Amino acid sequence: MPKALESPNPPTADEIAELADSGEDISRFFTRKGKMMPPIQRVNVDFALPMLQELDEESRQLNISRQAVIKTLLRHALDQRHSARRAR
Repeated sequence: MPKALESPNPPTADEIAELADSGEDISRFFTRKGKMMPPIQRVNVDFALPMLQELDEESRQLNISRQAVIKTLLRHALDQRHSARRAR
């Protein structure tokens, strides 16, 4: 039996959720090839105005959001810290 051609546009997450809500089997949309990501936790951080201005300037130069700059710089700092610990 030949396979049915797949739609060029896969369904959106909302469409898959609607199928699941109606009781349909949605397992065909999951390949088990991806990595499960833990839930995101929202935090509030206070910044002094000069630091916020630096972050905003970096954001403009890189053409990315302030949040992306913060995450990138924090990831870099944590990676450096882990590397330094392993080197000891």
